[in-house]
Amino acid sequence: MMDRYAVMGNPVAHSKSPRIHALFAEQTSQQLQYDAILVEKDGFREAVADFLRQGGKGLNITVPFKEEAWALAATRSDRAERAGAVNTLVLDESGRHFGDNTDGAGLVRDLLHNHGAVFKNKRLLLVGAGGAARGVIEPLLGESPTLLVIANRTSAKAVELARLFCELGHTEGCGLDAVHGQAFDIIINATAASLSAKVPALPESVITTDSWCYDMMYADKATAFMDWAQQLGAARCMDGLGMLVEQAAESFCLWRNVRPDTQPVINAIRGQY
Repeated sequence: MMDRYAVMGNPVAHSKSPRIHALFAEQTSQQLQYDAILVEKDGFREAVADFLRQGGKGLNITVPFKEEAWALAATRSDRAERAGAVNTLVLDESGRHFGDNTDGAGLVRDLLHNHGAVFKNKRLLLVGAGGAARGVIEPLLGESPTLLVIANRTSAKAVELARLFCELGHTEGCGLDAVHGQAFDIIINATAASLSAKVPALPESVITTDSWCYDMMYADKATAFMDWAQQLGAARCMDGLGMLVEQAAESFCLWRNVRPDTQPVINAIRGQY
């Protein structure tokens, strides 16, 4: 019987994960099946149990179940523990599942290895204070930036996030307008504003001709955030497709103990647009 894996979410029909993992499996000669499973909002635990009974070996978890997956995991990686969310489960027949969060590692790996970014001694601005932002803070601080500012529409959330991670590096939290007059080397949009063609209400002063701007969202054309940054003269503008593939590769490696080559997969997925 072929090993089974899947992504669970609601909605999930749009997910590129089945295609990504099929390409990984083909490239690494792994025999597996990977599906997308739509789960009712109150049915996550039951869905995981059903998948386990059907021989499931591992799961990717997307919105809105990452916090539930964290609670379900009997053991968790340090990065998942601090993120308060799990996007990868290694399933165990005993029910003692292992939870990890590969989002931050995927972001950092995309910027470092695919785009040639440098974090060390740089000023970073992370826009947003929701789950997407929280999941990437520890890996970002692990790259030794001079400063990581978390800016959010509701300043209290940003301040609290900065406090939670302050022992890992120099962090500050504030409202969006509070970064006026400051410039940053790398600006990461962790909000979902681009899904509705909107841009967070940031002061234009945050971007200089040396700034790199990264949107965690991705589309078949430049996102609204990328367009905005480009118009202000940013040095580089990137979307989050590479992060999607890189975090998937982290999950695949966790399950199969082999790391796929991500660049051909990124190219293949982008070529489908």
